[in-house]
Amino acid sequence: MRLFLLTTLTMIAFAANSILNRLAVDSGAIDPASFAIVRVLSGAVVLVALVLLRGRRVPLRTPRRLIGAGSLTLYMIGFSWGYLTLEAGLGALFLFGVVQLSIFAMAAIGGTPPLPRQLGGAAVAFAGLTWVLWPTGPVVVDYKGLFLMLLAGIGWAVYTLEGRRETDALAGTAANFCVAFPLVAVAALAMPVAMVMTAQGLFLAVISGAVTSGMGYALWYRLVPKYTPSLVAIIQLAVPVIALIAGIIMLGEQASLRLVLGAALVLGGIAFAVGRKRATGGKRATSA
Repeated sequence: MRLFLLTTLTMIAFAANSILNRLAVDSGAIDPASFAIVRVLSGAVVLVALVLLRGRRVPLRTPRRLIGAGSLTLYMIGFSWGYLTLEAGLGALFLFGVVQLSIFAMAAIGGTPPLPRQLGGAAVAFAGLTWVLWPTGPVVVDYKGLFLMLLAGIGWAVYTLEGRRETDALAGTAANFCVAFPLVAVAALAMPVAMVMTAQGLFLAVISGAVTSGMGYALWYRLVPKYTPSLVAIIQLAVPVIALIAGIIMLGEQASLRLVLGAALVLGGIAFAVGRKRATGGKRATSA
């Protein structure tokens, strides 16, 4: 039960990032480049402070940091740039599809391929997600945006699985944010957007970085080793659904039968994939 609650809390934190981004960027309170910079910086500051308060050090100079910080940078840059030209629903669908396939492929290469039950659950969940997120009007695809979202999906998949090797989730996440910050800042400043920052936008970006990203990612790094790689991929399909539900509650967006049925498919597929096989999967995850 504790694992379920912590996993649910983490998925809510990830979904909150989407809501905070929309509240800040879509409203014009802050531009996407500034949001990305403040998000990573505030996450780094808070995480480093927490590590130091625990009397530990931030492991900046380790070979592992190249993968952790590098993949986090790839995700942040691809995500921020990709949404400049992609419709939000299509972008999210493509992103999570890439994450699924990337983690499944890396898991198979690493010797822990997805089980038939997990593949079936993933197929049902992704079908539900496609039904919910697929645009209702004409679909205009920007291939540059898709390529950037492809990079973001691969980056997040690598970053997620790298968490299985972290012995200290909080310190490792803090180090990743510190190393990623200058890289994200340089890339974000090159984005072709006008710089805008209001007090509201700054506040929302700080909350996103310090709480829902920084602490959320640190908690995720604690949880990842408890699941097989395939389950780690499947569980994350709940994030867009949670974000849509939060949008209805917090932003007054319109609920629909399509959303309700699609969300049921997503959650049902995840539940089927996790099922009773999770205990067996946990043993495999520990030995990987």
